[in-house]
Amino acid sequence: MRELPASGAPAPSSWENYARVVKEWMEFLAEHGVSLFDSRERLKAGLSRYAEHRAAGPLKARFAATTWGQHMSIPSKFYRWAINEGYAEADPFTYRAARALFAGTGREVKVNLAVRRTPKPHVTIKYLEPDFTELFRKGLRGFAPDGSQDTGFHGRELSRNGAVGDHALATGMRLQEFTYLLPSEIPSLPPEPTAVPIPFPVPAGITKGKKFRTTRTSYEALAGLHDYFDLDRAATTEGSLWRPPRRWGEPLMVTEPDARGGLINGIRRPWALLTPAERRRLVAPEGGSCLLAVKNGGGPFTAWATVFERTSDRIRARFEPRFPHVWPHRCRHTFSMRTLEYLVTGHYRQAAKLVRDTDADAALVFYLSKADPLLVLRDLLGHSTVLTTEKYLRRLDTTCIYREAYEGAGAAVGLTGDAGADREAAAELTEDIEDGVL
Repeated sequence: MRELPASGAPAPSSWENYARVVKEWMEFLAEHGVSLFDSRERLKAGLSRYAEHRAAGPLKARFAATTWGQHMSIPSKFYRWAINEGYAEADPFTYRAARALFAGTGREVKVNLAVRRTPKPHVTIKYLEPDFTELFRKGLRGFAPDGSQDTGFHGRELSRNGAVGDHALATGMRLQEFTYLLPSEIPSLPPEPTAVPIPFPVPAGITKGKKFRTTRTSYEALAGLHDYFDLDRAATTEGSLWRPPRRWGEPLMVTEPDARGGLINGIRRPWALLTPAERRRLVAPEGGSCLLAVKNGGGPFTAWATVFERTSDRIRARFEPRFPHVWPHRCRHTFSMRTLEYLVTGHYRQAAKLVRDTDADAALVFYLSKADPLLVLRDLLGHSTVLTTEKYLRRLDTTCIYREAYEGAGAAVGLTGDAGADREAAAELTEDIEDGVL
């Protein structure tokens, strides 16, 4: 555990996960009379029994196939480390050799065979299509699909929910990142509306792995945050006497705040270095929490998973039975798909033409329109390498983006589709449905 920060797992949340997975594995082996560093034959038998336990054992112990794969990567790393350090002589896992290729270069890798079959990527859609995105945005604001007020719903803080939901969809920020933002860290709104994306710095203190990055947001989403901050949030925090609960630790009283930092209990500190646990203890000079989103009484609001879940449940029950469950990371997937579509179709190049007479950032436009789409997406998502971005995109149905771009380019030069091919494809799909394949 002590070596994890320097061996590819810098996030504290990852350390806890690693420790929990290894602990559960150790406990299971002990229950079945197998030691942690037993012979390979006994360890393999224990692994087989553990796989059965996680697949068909007690309900609370079962794993989905994807969860099993993620968990098995941790004991695999543990045994490789233990063998290198001389603690173990055997590894229960079996591997096959593979070669990872990217941009003409490659490297040898070992692939763990202790996996379970999972659905094909195109079967598990993990992002929101444009029409479902609009349904979700309206639902967060208490609106029906046609934009009218949903008279059967009486929610609170709808302005806050709508503004933060739009922000998550527009920036692709992780749950922890948009939950613990401070108002001082929100970029200024450009003087005029622009179609060019606006840079949005993500502070290192709240990112995964403490890596600073700059993502992008839209003018509309940024304007929504400013409206919430200037109106509803100001009214909620006015005169607030909120203080953090004692179990959180000492209150951090803020004075003389500016865009970079402020006096925290009398000592000047930059916002960028503050962790989520420290940020939720910040008390603003005028009262109330310093976090962007606050609840009634001025305290910090962090239960975004619950807000998104209840909104999607309501949409599904009242308006659209096909509407999926929306968790915060689905907003990140949606941002990735929309951004990749923009990069592939030249959206940013067209946007630059619309704002060429304004003070738009020419270097930004050039980068977004000329750079490799995967490299741009890597930077926006905060991935360490483009290989991570490639693996991430394989789990999403990106083929539709390239297909639509291809068809759009053909239509622009007067080319039309092959009607016979279209009929044949439709017939194949119909036969699959009738045969119960889909």
